[in-house]
Amino acid sequence: MRPRVSVQDSALRSGNFSLRISPVRSGDAGLYEARVGFNAEVLSCRVQLEVITVNLSQPSPVVENEQLLLSCSSSHQASLMETCWFHNRHLLPTPRTFCFSHGAHFVLRPSMSDAGYWHCQLRYSDNEVVSATYKLQVLG
Repeated sequence: MRPRVSVQDSALRSGNFSLRISPVRSGDAGLYEARVGFNAEVLSCRVQLEVITVNLSQPSPVVENEQLLLSCSSSHQASLMETCWFHNRHLLPTPRTFCFSHGAHFVLRPSMSDAGYWHCQLRYSDNEVVSATYKLQVLG
């Protein structure tokens, strides 16, 4: 995973054994374990990293009036129950409901008003809720 991972050596003396991954990718999801030996003692911790992504059907910036599909997915293992989309902090209305049973949102004719922050929120069968934000650029 080099050069995307780092440990801050200066923080080790104060007990901070944090691992930084930047940028995080979908393939980074999984179980991470840290083991630290100090004197005769060995400490360990485990962290389950889940990754959520927002993808576009075409590269950004998007050209006005060209169809666009925004999709949202996560590495969470439970069944996806609901996906809610927000645009610039407002819940998106649909003909019948504000949320979908799948992770995609279709924009038939994107316009300049569709530019900005798109936020997806996924709710799973175990009541876990995860979310991600994507800044969409639209060319007029």
